[in-house]
Amino acid sequence: MVANREAVTRDKDFTQQAVYFPSCFPGNVIRLSVVVLLLRANGHSAGAAHIPFTVKRSLGGNRTHAFYRSPFIFGTFVAQRLSFCIELPLSETSPPLPFLASPFQIQCLIPDQISFSDCLFIVCRVRLTYMALRSINSSKAGNSNSAVKNRSGLLAGGNWIIDQVKMVDVYPQREQLANILSQAQGTGGSPYNVLVDLAKLGAPFPLFGAGLVGKDLLGTEILDDCKRNKIDTKHLGASSKASTSYTDVMTEKGNGRRTFFHNRGANAFWDGSDLNFNKIKARIFHLGYLLLLDAMDAPDAKYGTKAAKLLAAAQSAGLKTSIDVVSEDSDRFTKIVTPALKYVDYCILNEIEAAKTTGFKIRKEGKLDTVALRHAAGAILQQGVREVVVIHFPEGGFARTRQGDDFWQPSLKLPAKFIAGTAGAGDAFCAGVLHGLHEGWDLQRCLSTGVCVAAASLSDATCTNGVRPLTACLSLAKKFGVRPSLEKRD
Repeated sequence: MVANREAVTRDKDFTQQAVYFPSCFPGNVIRLSVVVLLLRANGHSAGAAHIPFTVKRSLGGNRTHAFYRSPFIFGTFVAQRLSFCIELPLSETSPPLPFLASPFQIQCLIPDQISFSDCLFIVCRVRLTYMALRSINSSKAGNSNSAVKNRSGLLAGGNWIIDQVKMVDVYPQREQLANILSQAQGTGGSPYNVLVDLAKLGAPFPLFGAGLVGKDLLGTEILDDCKRNKIDTKHLGASSKASTSYTDVMTEKGNGRRTFFHNRGANAFWDGSDLNFNKIKARIFHLGYLLLLDAMDAPDAKYGTKAAKLLAAAQSAGLKTSIDVVSEDSDRFTKIVTPALKYVDYCILNEIEAAKTTGFKIRKEGKLDTVALRHAAGAILQQGVREVVVIHFPEGGFARTRQGDDFWQPSLKLPAKFIAGTAGAGDAFCAGVLHGLHEGWDLQRCLSTGVCVAAASLSDATCTNGVRPLTACLSLAKKFGVRPSLEKRD
């Protein structure tokens, strides 16, 4: 949330709008975190000050209900920072949903002994989170109830693509020539990459694929590849409407930058209508890529998009849901991505996609803005993501939970000669994180696994050929080490 910063007058209200939490159940907790910074512009001592804070909730009209009061004593100061957290248990006698969903107000009453002529300023940042005690703890996600525990496996649906990866000496200007130095064929698309990566890691749970390929040679190659990797293809159909999707990936030798030329093919027709989640035993349903699935991106009167409807059905049946998004330069994110977030448990994006979804500028002049990154993650949570938002970038990965806990993980210090191409690195990171989420690992371990699997994928120009068994991927961290810490505290 954007901090208020203004000159204080007596009895000034500092109001922040709360997040709407659609599910407030008895036995859960609302947590309100407040950071207050008092500054004296003229640098003079203000003397002791007794500053009461009141947290209120609107009842509609001009009526409010003060449910928390906390006085704080400040000594002499030039700059004083205060952090406090309020946790409000919900019981059977808690107010009804309209009351819980109403705006919260932080009121700071400045006493008479502090003169506003002294140019006192206050910065008040409020973060409201809904903490569901049904989760294991603040650092773990997934496996939070018996229905999920009784399930096992990961079902991944969406884009099934054959990548034709061409290594070029330089990306040419229009009407200019570039030399193709080598060519390799590999997997492409979120479900295909993630499932093959998990298979290569040696994931100890079942893997299921869902989507459409064409009735052609490339489609047969995908089905055969799934069989080799023990990926269940019961829900991966073959369509005569279109050919199997493919992408020409032009990778520049000197820097690994990629340019994609994509044929949507059969993926454009998959709408997930063949999936009956009540009969599917998977624990997690991963869907990707939004913005690159025409039938899924189509509008729905009730849910916003067909993808949102499918994710809602998966959650209703007891599956945890996860999404990934394609990196495109468009204004479609609000229309297509945002409606789906209400039905997502794990949102895993890269920095470009997170920036497009929220409007925050995460990278400025080539440098990662960690403050904007955290704001973006918080904004995505406010859109309805239930458990955790994970954002990855070349320098590492970041996760913020619904409880407001942050986790940082730097990427590995890989030598330039180790990197053969960056295609598939994001999906490899995603696979590592989902592996951990399925197994109930703490988020720090999930992120660490994600960056190690991503590092392994960089060793090959294709999306998945560089991935090795989990122990081999994790050993890269010991071999190369990690970059310096990314975390910056307020």
